[in-house]
Amino acid sequence: MIIYNGTSAQFCSDVDMNLIDTKIEENFLEKLGHRESPNEKRAWRNSLRYMETAVRHADIADDCGILIEYMIPNTSNRVDFIVTGEDEEHNQNYVLVELKQWESAEATDIHDLVRTFVGGGFRNVNHPSYQADTYNRMMQNMNEGIYENRISGFPCAYLHNYVPRDPEPLLDDRYRDVLDSAPVFFENDYDKLEKCIHRYVSRGKGMDILYEIENGRIRPSRKLVECVDSLYRGNDEFILMDEQNVAYQTILKQLQSLDEKKTIIVKGGPGTGKSVISFKVLHELIDRRLNAKFVAPNAAFRETMVKKLIADKADKSKNVKQLFCGSSVFYGVPEDYYDVLVVDEAHRLKGKGAYMYQGVSQIDDIIHASKLNVFFVDDGQQVRPDDIGTVSAIRESAARENSAVFEMELKSQYRCAGAEGFISWVTDVLQIEETANYDGWDQDAFEFRLVNDPNRLYDLIREKNDSGFTARLTAGFAWKWSKDKHAETADVVIPEYHFSMPWNERTQRELYAIKPDSVGQIGCIHTVQGLEFDYIGVIIGKDLRYDPEKQVIYGDYDSYKDSTGKKGLKGQPEKLTAYIKNIYKVLMSRGMKGCYIFCCDPELQKYFARRLQKISSADTGKETR
Repeated sequence: MIIYNGTSAQFCSDVDMNLIDTKIEENFLEKLGHRESPNEKRAWRNSLRYMETAVRHADIADDCGILIEYMIPNTSNRVDFIVTGEDEEHNQNYVLVELKQWESAEATDIHDLVRTFVGGGFRNVNHPSYQADTYNRMMQNMNEGIYENRISGFPCAYLHNYVPRDPEPLLDDRYRDVLDSAPVFFENDYDKLEKCIHRYVSRGKGMDILYEIENGRIRPSRKLVECVDSLYRGNDEFILMDEQNVAYQTILKQLQSLDEKKTIIVKGGPGTGKSVISFKVLHELIDRRLNAKFVAPNAAFRETMVKKLIADKADKSKNVKQLFCGSSVFYGVPEDYYDVLVVDEAHRLKGKGAYMYQGVSQIDDIIHASKLNVFFVDDGQQVRPDDIGTVSAIRESAARENSAVFEMELKSQYRCAGAEGFISWVTDVLQIEETANYDGWDQDAFEFRLVNDPNRLYDLIREKNDSGFTARLTAGFAWKWSKDKHAETADVVIPEYHFSMPWNERTQRELYAIKPDSVGQIGCIHTVQGLEFDYIGVIIGKDLRYDPEKQVIYGDYDSYKDSTGKKGLKGQPEKLTAYIKNIYKVLMSRGMKGCYIFCCDPELQKYFARRLQKISSADTGKETR
């Protein structure tokens, strides 16, 4: 979708006549059904005057094409400015310009990120060159009109208000790879930008190229298919077993016809293989060159899974990351724009008012935007009131969108060393639901320890991690997060044990599961949900307590520090308790080989000890040191 298009001559005239921002606003209303903010309008007026000057001075033909606010295939992102045309050798090209009104920025130690003042505060954001390069890659990989007609793209960034320093942070060597792919031009570099535009599009004939871009079918290129295929080939992590393969093959069966809107719901508890199946489905969708996306509401889960997929093939990461996105980008997307959307961790989908989401229901948005949508969901993993992705909610949304519903359930447990009984035992012990495993599980298959000191708990996790296992220490939200974003402040403090550790680093929380030094930080539910480790340590804070008289586990409102997680639950103790219990069940089910816990509430610690005494097996499960 393009908000504005026309010849270079028409564009210059519209700017000169002060019509450009009005035309863009009218097109926004017509094509997207809403107006943009006054700040956005001011940005158009300011930046497009600079681009009009560059186009006019670039000495290009009047029939070059101009595209403004071009929506990137398979995303809600938009390219600020594109000029199309032929070069001196009659090659069809476009110059993609990412416009920024920044006046200063700082380098960071996070790959491809810089820090600048946006949205009312200083934030870490993508380097402008990275953003331009990524947009161009997406166009080259997903727009059939571009790759079939061999239209070449040349991305760059133009910071027309930015006076560079010496040395300039945005030109630091750490950004060399993206700068080589997409140069950045500053306030006084207008002549360089003009030469760039002239070099690639000076001979004009840009309207035909513009047409191919605007009307190109959205489907993955053969190059992208081959890239994804090479990542999956021989990767044992994506081998399907038993009912996992049944679910996978059943999903593929529904791909035979996309004429009717369909919704597939795959239900399954922790460790049943939902993510393995979802990744295999994505591979098949790309192999069939369908317009598809992998959707994951949790950024930490999404980023970690991408890292696992690309492993040591970092050169392919920029292409593969285009296939993954969050769940808030489908608001306003036209009906059936995508062939298939695969939604993992669907229980974390949001409703109206959550964060920056502008719609009413992300479930509705996803079903509306796709011909076939597949939701992998576990009703028992909702951890906040704004998590609306239940099986019943998906059914209701599907009915509103006239989408036929197919349901499957995964029951076999593959995460906790095959110890399906352990998760059932945890479910029973936390008083979430009575199960047949109230008296234990196969302890030879899975190690569980109740530890009497949080320092000992950390030592156990550190020992496992140092021995080559993946091991992380986690905790519930019984401690506030400091304003220090770099994990240098001791957030989780248990003074009676002289224990203190920081929460996971917020600026890189998406990498908590795979960064080696993360073992010295404490992970939270939002950094580990959906992921797995060999061993998991869990500090159960005083937000979860045990009443020995009533013999019940309950959530403590004052001790629970997640303001978003307890919003509206002040007088609803049962709902609050249910969310907190779910958090700890999720944390305790992240380990494949073992789980170690410590309870801050003495009564809860005694309760767990009594439950362990009922287990008939020898001394496994007791921590004596």
